[in-house]
Amino acid sequence: MDKKKIISFDKIRSFAMDRKNLGDKIVFTNGCFDILHAGHINYLNRARSFGDLLMIGLNSDASIKLIKGADRPIIEQYQRALVLSALSCVDCIVLFDDKDPENLIKEVMPDVLVKGADWEEDDIVGSDIVKQNSGVIKRVEFEVDISTTQIIRKINGLFHGKK
Repeated sequence: MDKKKIISFDKIRSFAMDRKNLGDKIVFTNGCFDILHAGHINYLNRARSFGDLLMIGLNSDASIKLIKGADRPIIEQYQRALVLSALSCVDCIVLFDDKDPENLIKEVMPDVLVKGADWEEDDIVGSDIVKQNSGVIKRVEFEVDISTTQIIRKINGLFHGKK
């Protein structure tokens, strides 16, 4: 784990500008990454392959509650950030409180914006901003059929006598 990879929202613009000035191609993706699993790992490794630096916009606990309800997240934000920081494919993590990462994308202006292939390009938050600034959108197919929601359902089933 590398706590230095966790960068505050107020410092992310200067961090991104410094890296771009060094010639790095910044890849950005976002998500909750609650109960990290093999699907996340495959996705993040693929995302990292599109550039020099992979930045993750990590939904804060407050953000996840807005999106997924009061019972989520399962793992609190700092612990999720620490787990992600241990991955060699991840270069930096920034927490955001908004329902979506649009404001964060405006701060970073990534060269590549990555989301899962289950998103249509025009529905990806920030895709218009990235394209207007000469960036590209990449959609990644899921190679592992698993999700945090499936894991939670399985655990709940075990506790309630279902298989």
